[in-house]
Order: sequence, then structure tokens, then C-alpha cells
Amino acid sequence: MTDALLELRGVSVSFDGFWALNDLNLALAPGELRAVIGPNGAGKTTFLDVITGKVRPTKGDVFFRGRSLVGTAEHQIARLGIGRKFQTPRVYQNLSPRRNLELAVSRRASPFDLLFSRLDSTSRDRVQHLLGVVGLEPHANRLAGGLSHGQKQWLEIAMLVAQNPELLLVDEPVAGLTDEETERTAQLLRQLSGEHTVLVIEHDMEFIRDLQAPVTVLHEGHVLCEGSMDAVQADPRVIEVYLGRETD
Repeated sequence: MTDALLELRGVSVSFDGFWALNDLNLALAPGELRAVIGPNGAGKTTFLDVITGKVRPTKGDVFFRGRSLVGTAEHQIARLGIGRKFQTPRVYQNLSPRRNLELAVSRRASPFDLLFSRLDSTSRDRVQHLLGVVGLEPHANRLAGGLSHGQKQWLEIAMLVAQNPELLLVDEPVAGLTDEETERTAQLLRQLSGEHTVLVIEHDMEFIRDLQAPVTVLHEGHVLCEGSMDAVQADPRVIEVYLGRETD
């Protein structure tokens, strides 16, 4: 796939003889929204760790915009345009959503700097726009620690988007969310795709269906199958190794 934004070619990762990834091949097109599912131990976290430079492949290569990422430091990969959201929201609890986003937009600014300097009008407009995108305008000036779990997830997604990455890696964003928050999160990620390439790892099958995106199923460190949600749910291999276990 020569026009892929991200491509993994024959990626394998061994931890003391255990192959967490085994000849994994995957490609994402610019602007694509992709869901990745798989049972525990399928290699999903290692998959993200390889992309972001936390883990170096034992074999294979990872390309972003045609450039190999293998051997590139994590912070350099982030600067190339890859943002990762972890399962637990990482926001400044004692700052407001607005301040959190001001930090994200300004990048190098510290909370101390923000007390004595102001963002330019373009950056302020960006912050206000992102507050609207994630539905946090009514809560913009309260402490982030007082937000619901779902609102904190949305704030962290907005903080990632503030840095304008080309690729967003989103790890289990709806764990612990209400049904309404889960539906809103799917809507938000659909909205962000197109302008950004978005890859989502999740266990919640209803959420995956709400994404209305192609699904990649991982099993034992490699791609078991890919297709629409209906197609993968009907695949006997998926039923055996993953979906069947979930419904037993």
C-alpha cells in the first residue's frame, strides 16, 4: 500500500521467547478511521508500543509517511505527528479544561508561564473551538478533577488534537463510561477522522459498531481478519478466538 500514512511490514516482537507480535502486517490510509479488536494477549498494547517507539521490533519495520520509525525516540515520533491516548485519562486535575487545552496548544508552556502570559488570538480561538468539539464549553472553567470520567476522556482527546497530529492512537476510550458517554465518544472519533487518521483499540462491541469503521482483528500477534463489523462477527475464526468467548 504505497499511499499508506502508517504501515507495519512483517513486525514481530519477542519478549524472552514469547512472540507478542508475529509477522504483523497492517496499513492505514490518510484520514481513515480503523478499529482494532482482539482477546487479551492478542498483542494490541505491544502493537501501539511499537508504533510509538516504546518497543523496538525484533523483526520487521514500521513506516510513517514512508519513513521508517524503527530506532526513532518516542518524543521524536510524537513530533512527527503521532499522538497516543492511554486508557486512563492523563489530564491536569487541578487545572480547568481551558487551562489544560492552553497547555496543549502552547506545547512548551508550563502552568507557571500561563499565569503571566497570554496565548495569541489564533491559539485562543483554537482552544475555544476544541472545547466546543468535545462538548466541554459549559465546564471550561471548572477544575478538570470534577469532570465525569467520560468528560476527562474527551478532554484528553481534545488535548491530543490540539497538537495537530496526523495519526491519533486511542486505547480503550470507553472503559467505565455510561451508554450515553460511549455513544458520544464514537460520534467524536467519527468527527475527528478525515482531518486525522484515527486508530481505536476497544473491547466494547457496541461501541465498535457505532464507529461504523473497518475492523481489524488481532490474534496471537498477527491479523486474523479484517472487514466490516458484520463481516468479522460472522467469521467462524473470530467467533472461536474472541467473540465466542465474550458471549459464553
